[in-house]
Amino acid sequence: MSSRTKKKPMSRRLFLRGAGTVALGLPFLETFSRFGSRAGAQPPADSFAVWLRQGNGVAQAGNGEPERYWPRETGRLTTDGLAAESDRALSELAPFADKILAVAGLRFAFPGNGCGHSGGGNQCLTAARVSETPSGAESLSMGESVDNRIARELHPEREPMTLFTGRKSGYLPEVMSYRGPMDLRAGENDPWNAYMRMTGLAGMDIDAINRIRERRLSVNDLVRDQMSTLLSGDLSTDDRRRLDLHFTSIRDLEVLMGCNLPEMLEMEIEGIDPLSGGNYQRVTEMHNEIIAMGIACGYIRSATLQLGNGNDGTQHTIPGYRGGEQLPRYHQISHRIFSDGSEGDPIEGAQEMHGAIDRMHLGLFRHLIERLSMYTAESGEPLLDRGVVCITNDLGHGVSHTYRNVPFIFAGSCGGNLDVGKYVDVRGGGDYVTHNKMFNTILSAVGVRKDDGSLVDDFGDSSLEGGFVPDLIAADAPDF
Repeated sequence: MSSRTKKKPMSRRLFLRGAGTVALGLPFLETFSRFGSRAGAQPPADSFAVWLRQGNGVAQAGNGEPERYWPRETGRLTTDGLAAESDRALSELAPFADKILAVAGLRFAFPGNGCGHSGGGNQCLTAARVSETPSGAESLSMGESVDNRIARELHPEREPMTLFTGRKSGYLPEVMSYRGPMDLRAGENDPWNAYMRMTGLAGMDIDAINRIRERRLSVNDLVRDQMSTLLSGDLSTDDRRRLDLHFTSIRDLEVLMGCNLPEMLEMEIEGIDPLSGGNYQRVTEMHNEIIAMGIACGYIRSATLQLGNGNDGTQHTIPGYRGGEQLPRYHQISHRIFSDGSEGDPIEGAQEMHGAIDRMHLGLFRHLIERLSMYTAESGEPLLDRGVVCITNDLGHGVSHTYRNVPFIFAGSCGGNLDVGKYVDVRGGGDYVTHNKMFNTILSAVGVRKDDGSLVDDFGDSSLEGGFVPDLIAADAPDF
């Protein structure tokens, strides 16, 4: 394998959307327009949103248990101040305190239908009702998810990237991403498959992939026969000109773009077993790498990463925690008993374990923040500042399965639209706020608009009160 020297962060102006895809694809040819149009190349995205979902609630105060998640006081966050709250899970985000917007006081509007995990997952990114039929663990959302809305409006050439960490069981696998009512999108739990699709190598013969890796051949060499056949056909003069321009520029594109992960990481991604519980954290980090690169390349503007099954039963091993012992199943920890139901022997120290798992997930969220911060936007600022990433849950508190105080932790200001660097409780001494208003705020901050060009104030079920969450909006927000 050839070695690669360490590169400085590359400006996004040097990236194309999915450079591998651009190189392997053909330009639009009018001769073949009757067979449908291609996904046209666009400049790199100026805004984006990524949604991570942890299951089973968090170890916040409730059911007589102490607070292990939220900071002690609302208000501005500092690195030193957040780090000092070492008994709270959100201290894991201390290095990025000025980029964080921690939002408490949100709730899901509708009850589940026979299964708290399913009903919460169905509403998590949709703010829509839960289906009456099917019900229980088979229930579905009756609306579109926010990731799909963003992709549909801002990047219609491609569906949102939908990733999954862990093994999918027969009970509640995907719960997050919906194209529309009852149209659930499957998540990819093998980062290698996701990477191959993004780089345009999916379905290619492994020998050809290795030739690209080892010798860095121009893609011209892999499609020369097809190009010759195409050029020998009955093409218009304009199509011949487009082909000539396309193929003669490929080698320059390959040199300039470099829109691929380091070779050693590529090899690790290819070789890892994504279904092994022991690889949960590393696979999530690989997904983070792919998401960050996909955004930097303009390949995507919207993505989700579901961390674990709908009622995540992963047995985690957390470095440095309890001597590295394997913990009981996470779902059972969230119930505090050795059971997936309501009765069972107690798990000693279960809430402490749950808090450690919260920290682990927030550490993985921090990893995504770090990766996005390594890329530079055209303006010279970190790519993170141009969009927003969020980690949330499908429950508020694991034991009670409540849909109240579901955490939404954001990073990134969407170009100055979000008031980052603070912890806010949007109840303000009053009732919980339905999270559709939060989605309206984020959608508008990202740049989605209604058909009449106005801000989005009506996402989610039509019965919900519209509007925004003012506490999330920066005082000098350019787009509000």
